Amino acid sequence: MTRTLACSTALALVFSAQAALAVTPEEIWDSWQALVTSAGQELTADTAARNGDTLEVSYVVVTHEDELGGSSLVAIDKMDFTDNGDGTVLVTMSDEHLIQLVFPEGVEGPSTIKLSVNQPGMVITAGGSATETSYEVSAPTTTVTLLEILDQEGEPLDTQVEMELADLSASYLVTRDGDDAKLDSSFAASRLTVDVAGTDKEGTGGGTMTLSIAGLEGATKGNFLGAEIMANMATALNGGFATDSTFSFGALSAALDVTDASGPVQASVAATGGGFAVALDKAKLDYGTSLTGLEMTVSGAEIPFPEVKVGLSEFGFGMMMPVTKSETPQDFSFTTRLVDFTVSEDIWGLIDPGALLSRDPASLVIDVKGKGLWYEDIMDPSFDLEQVEAPGELHSLDLTEVLVKAAGAQVAATGALTIDNSKVDGFTGMPEPTGKIDVTITGVNKLVDNLIALGLLPSEEAMGFRMMLGLFTRPGGAPDMVTSAIEFRDGGIFANGMPLQ
Repeated sequence: MTRTLACSTALALVFSAQAALAVTPEEIWDSWQALVTSAGQELTADTAARNGDTLEVSYVVVTHEDELGGSSLVAIDKMDFTDNGDGTVLVTMSDEHLIQLVFPEGVEGPSTIKLSVNQPGMVITAGGSATETSYEVSAPTTTVTLLEILDQEGEPLDTQVEMELADLSASYLVTRDGDDAKLDSSFAASRLTVDVAGTDKEGTGGGTMTLSIAGLEGATKGNFLGAEIMANMATALNGGFATDSTFSFGALSAALDVTDASGPVQASVAATGGGFAVALDKAKLDYGTSLTGLEMTVSGAEIPFPEVKVGLSEFGFGMMMPVTKSETPQDFSFTTRLVDFTVSEDIWGLIDPGALLSRDPASLVIDVKGKGLWYEDIMDPSFDLEQVEAPGELHSLDLTEVLVKAAGAQVAATGALTIDNSKVDGFTGMPEPTGKIDVTITGVNKLVDNLIALGLLPSEEAMGFRMMLGLFTRPGGAPDMVTSAIEFRDGGIFANGMPLQ
């Protein structure tokens, strides 16, 4: 059902056209039909006939049924494939086409959704050659409107949804070699807006939601293999499958205004930008996402003060790791960044009305890398994630940056470890590490004093904590600073030279 919905949009139809082996109207139409049916969907058309330089196709219907009992239908009144006379083909279609989704019985949520997709002025131009085909897409506006949504009893729900994509442009270059294809594509849109409104079935609550995202851009490059090979990702990766995609956006804003039995609730979210990137090939999986300038405000009848404000200057997550088995260690990395997290003074006032604790923004940064290997291809469908034995081994771990900062205190660490997998600790069952981690802690004694004064930390527990801190650290070069060098050597762990085990 998801595949059919994707193919229903004009953009996906363009992407589907990568199967074309020539740039004549009939061959492009034939290739689209072949791709749709090869994906397990059924395509029918009332007529497909030449009218001068144009192949006119009327009432195209694409249907699909999944194994769970759900189905989908896409209906397009007319599609024209026009020979431009210069080796290119212009593809146009009805401004509006319909989509219907039917969900399996017993599944939580709606039973049926009907949508209208409106794309006035949308054109697709195909050119190039049989082995290297290009596609250019332009759509001034793409509007998706919810026509009807039914619950599991077949009763209509009071919900209105409209989504609009403005100034869409896209390009695709597809190079084919038998069943294999190389893709180089990009797209851009000036703005995406979404408006949602509705009430519940009892008529006692309802609300609205709006979303606006500016400056959308994306790109994909990849080498795609035949469907039979792609059924097993491990086989596909070893056979040369690769993809590299990026997506970014500019200013984002969203607003929510709902009313329920407890009263009204309002929320707003804004960000200055963000995006994600993912690359997958035989060597690695590399994924990352980011968001900057996040601000969120929430107010409601059950909140004990006018509103809650939360801010975050930067959010980031990244992960890179090998995905195929290997006899030699491969690079991996992991990154998490939560930088300058803030909350409104109203929240601080609940736990610290006297402002003893520092209101400085809090941060959490974890940036590590290293080398390791898999004994098995983890992308193989037969790979069991719940197996008892470890599917791989770690060879080195570098702590590029570890930082925790909040309420005036800070813990920072850097270091590097190498792992000897031929030596296993009899007590922990873990391979033996060698290396050192340097830790610097600042402001912790003042934080402990403030927590005691607030009644959040009993003095006897604070005493035990300070004794442990004194055993494993030594004074640093500034007031309220301590440091520690954690060493792993000779099968033991040492803090500033003192054995811990």
